[in-house]
Amino acid sequence: MSRKKIVNRFLTYLLLLFFMAIFLVPAYMVVITSFKTPAQIDLATAWELPNPWNFQSFVTAWDAFAPFLLNSINLVLPATLLSSLLGSLNGYVLSKWKFKGSNVLFQLMLFGMFIPYQSILIPLFQFLNQIGLYGNIPGLIVVHVVYGLPITTLIFRNYYAEVPTEMIEAGSIDGAGFFGVYRHIVFPISLPGFVVVIIWQFTQIWNEFLFAVTLTSGTGNEPITVAISNLAGGEAVNWNLPMAGSIMAALPTLLVYLFLGRYFIRGLLAGSVKG
Repeated sequence: MSRKKIVNRFLTYLLLLFFMAIFLVPAYMVVITSFKTPAQIDLATAWELPNPWNFQSFVTAWDAFAPFLLNSINLVLPATLLSSLLGSLNGYVLSKWKFKGSNVLFQLMLFGMFIPYQSILIPLFQFLNQIGLYGNIPGLIVVHVVYGLPITTLIFRNYYAEVPTEMIEAGSIDGAGFFGVYRHIVFPISLPGFVVVIIWQFTQIWNEFLFAVTLTSGTGNEPITVAISNLAGGEAVNWNLPMAGSIMAALPTLLVYLFLGRYFIRGLLAGSVKG
């Protein structure tokens, strides 16, 4: 390797380390603040390590946030699974069972990705209130399933575009109907696509705040994001508690990416050739 290439590689890694350090500064502040006592939290000593390290913040935060963590789990799991399954069926239909107007329908579905949340909050609130789903977890599940359909449909449609049409035709010749072909041919080869949409939806729904605070605030059904915001909203805040709660709230999505991150990239690339 030439000297010039070595220098270029060194400078590249140095630049990457610089940007990584900038990116990790907020995380560093969250972690060290969570281990401090309220008396240690001060702007003048904000960058200093805790002395001594205080683990009571996590005990207190767990007692305060445990019910809201359960709310988030009860919300995220069914909403993620339902939106993934419906997106898979939509992608299957729009890629392999095309009908008149299917392309227009697909474009209209994608349009839903660009509708700002804020523009539909009032009619959404009125609709959920009329059908008895305002202020509870099932109502939030419905909202996230519907809002997740455009992106899950797009991912699965692109993924299924690579599936040979001959496989679908062979299943139909053998007597399999719409759901038979999906169950025995399409679904078994859909694991990479499901990994992508499950990670995507899990992360988006777990971290979502606007729908949660608008549709559940004050009902006791708030997800963890709303609970952390409420705890940090007073005039005299013990910042170690919301910081500890933020770390606890971030762990599920962090673990998902640590264990499934490589499959996420593979799944995205699997649908990048056609569609």
